[in-house]
Amino acid sequence: MMIYLQMLPSPSDKDKFEQLYTLYRGLMFYVARRILPGEADAEDAVHQAFVSIIENLKKISEVRCPKTRSYVVIITERKAIDILRSRSRLSPEAFEERTYGVELPLPGDGGLADAMSRLPAAYREVLLLRYYHGYTVREMAPMLGRKPGAVQKLLTRAKAALRKKLEQEDEPHGKATVF
Repeated sequence: MMIYLQMLPSPSDKDKFEQLYTLYRGLMFYVARRILPGEADAEDAVHQAFVSIIENLKKISEVRCPKTRSYVVIITERKAIDILRSRSRLSPEAFEERTYGVELPLPGDGGLADAMSRLPAAYREVLLLRYYHGYTVREMAPMLGRKPGAVQKLLTRAKAALRKKLEQEDEPHGKATVF
């Protein structure tokens, strides 16, 4: 709490914040813990909420009132949700490209369809959406539930993987020209 108090300029703000801290810290941790799976993440959310409260301390007129309680809960919820979103972007499942899709049987012609069928499902999907259906990266992003930058990166990786598959197939016959 001493760190927070050092952020405040006036003694009256320090007193108000000290009352807020002692009255609502347990509630704030409870709210954050209901949203976040880990205790450390909940503590981070409470810390970020306290920093936000300090920045907006002038908006709080009374410490003990339902309006202030709601304000504190809402700030804590938003900070916890922000942490949850940032953690979900870094989940190991987000990097696994074989998590969905149907495996295709090999066409057996040794051409493009054969190489496409050997790609991970996510690569096949992004290549088909872009080059068969003609969607732009921005149009594909909501379809795939990703940001445009992530779709562009996935498309780049898919093209590189397809190029590699086609070059492997064409090694006895010469080098293939792809993209």
